[in-house]
Amino acid sequence: MNASGSLKLYRFLLAAALLLVCQPAWAEKRVALVLGNAAYQNVAKLPNPVNDGAVIAATLRNAGFDVVDSRQDLPAAETRRTLRDFADRARDADIAVVYYAGHGIEVDGANYLIPVDAKLERDTDVYDEALSLDRVLLAIEPAKKLRLVILDACRDNPFSKNMKRTVASRAIGQGLAKVEPNSPNMLIAYSAKAGSTAADGDGKNSPFTVALSKHLTTPGLDVRRAFGFVRDDVLRTTSNRQEPFVYGSLGGEDVPLVPAPTRAAPTAPAPSPQAEARRDYELALQIGNKDAMNAFLAQYPDGFYASLAKIQLTKFAAEEARVAATEKARLAEQERARLAAEGAQKSQQAKADADAKAAEQARIAAEKAKQVAQDKVVEAERSRAATEQPAGVPSTAEKAQLDKSADKGTSLAALNAGPPQADLTKSVQAELRRVGCLSADADGNWNTASQRSLTLFNRYAKTKFDTRLASTDALDTIKLKTARVCPMVCEHGYKADGDRCTRITCASGSFLNDDNECEKRRGKQPVVRRDRPEPRQAPEARQVPQAQALAGRSQTRTGPGIGTRGQPLTGIERERGCNGYSAIMSGVCP
Repeated sequence: MNASGSLKLYRFLLAAALLLVCQPAWAEKRVALVLGNAAYQNVAKLPNPVNDGAVIAATLRNAGFDVVDSRQDLPAAETRRTLRDFADRARDADIAVVYYAGHGIEVDGANYLIPVDAKLERDTDVYDEALSLDRVLLAIEPAKKLRLVILDACRDNPFSKNMKRTVASRAIGQGLAKVEPNSPNMLIAYSAKAGSTAADGDGKNSPFTVALSKHLTTPGLDVRRAFGFVRDDVLRTTSNRQEPFVYGSLGGEDVPLVPAPTRAAPTAPAPSPQAEARRDYELALQIGNKDAMNAFLAQYPDGFYASLAKIQLTKFAAEEARVAATEKARLAEQERARLAAEGAQKSQQAKADADAKAAEQARIAAEKAKQVAQDKVVEAERSRAATEQPAGVPSTAEKAQLDKSADKGTSLAALNAGPPQADLTKSVQAELRRVGCLSADADGNWNTASQRSLTLFNRYAKTKFDTRLASTDALDTIKLKTARVCPMVCEHGYKADGDRCTRITCASGSFLNDDNECEKRRGKQPVVRRDRPEPRQAPEARQVPQAQALAGRSQTRTGPGIGTRGQPLTGIERERGCNGYSAIMSGVCP
């Protein structure tokens, strides 16, 4: 082999060695199941579990989990089926995580998770209608390295207050009972210490969930230390009223949910502060309220993501103004109607009419302002997705443009916003199909049919999303709908039956009318015909009955010099003797 060939072989072996060294050494399989129960059928609905589940599911997906199965508002039968399927996925996994947010109950020292269709009228009903914590632990038992259950279920439970005790000695505790896992490498984390209750918080998510999403998936951080940071945050947020607690034990090695970063290639850039700002901004965006954005701006007052946060705050302010204007318009209209009904003076009614008109115009203006703010948010997020650098650092021109738009309120349409991401569009289309608003396939092409389907969703769900593109806000809202939103439309002769159209069959003697309803046939009614009138006779053909003629003659005047017609006789008639009956009948006299 010549020198040139030897050099090529050496370079190839060196590149292969570097490639092997730089490969990640952590290739463990991680699976997770996220359950959020809020829409309870027999007690009041909980405000946050569905939102909490969405945040945790997004956090685990962003952390690179192989499987993240997220479910909301499951009844008992569906929960058991979901746990059975998840157990199959956990068989070859190294790390298995189950997160549950909803109601839980402790009966006789055992803990139970409560599905949304449970009634729990008696204490013994928990054995039939609820799911024991042991059943959840059984689902994650096949995992090899870490089995983790996180329970945000230590709420003030309304079931225990109204539940009948069948045995006086049976204890029903507050919150959840202390538990000691029997399996090795298993941890069970409570949102509040055993025997105490947790708060839902004033925001969109509970304090426990906010802290989890911040610390649990920190790369290289041991899971026990992560829960220690979660505990500190929750205690600080709740003024020491709520203390999360973890039961179980692990070995001496660190067990992080997300591996520590491996040795990067020499050309890889070092992490920048802008990446931290990006991560915190996305967390504030997931929480989705004004307090979260203000907290972000307090930590990052300047920069690219500060500009995006200011635009988000403009949207929140516009929404608050719209709500206030709508309420004011409603009260003004009520006052106007009241004065009109009571017959108040014309001057008072005129003033009330003017106030109602002004309030309605203010409401319309607030609606338009809110839509403008929403459009700016959509354009900003599209621009961020299209122009964001891999390390989270935008170009100088883009940063200047965003800062200028946030300060002066100008439109962000001048930025080169690329098309929506195909996976986001497919996800929105798939959710629209699930709620019955889209019949086409989820192909990632946001065409006229997709825009029309989002318009239908806005109409029936009372939302106002921009139909020109698929957005993450629309996706999150559609995911919260657990049942069909858009009504099924069937052809004439068919009716909606669940998720399909069935033919309409009318009973005997009925028919299907144009309104797609069965209508009873009417029997044939007899036709009434008018008899033809007698033909009119000519005057000369009419004959007076003889009795009537005689009666008429009997009423005429008679006597000397009077004819049979009751008139005086002429001289000629006297000569002819026309005052007698025989003369008249002979034809001599008239």
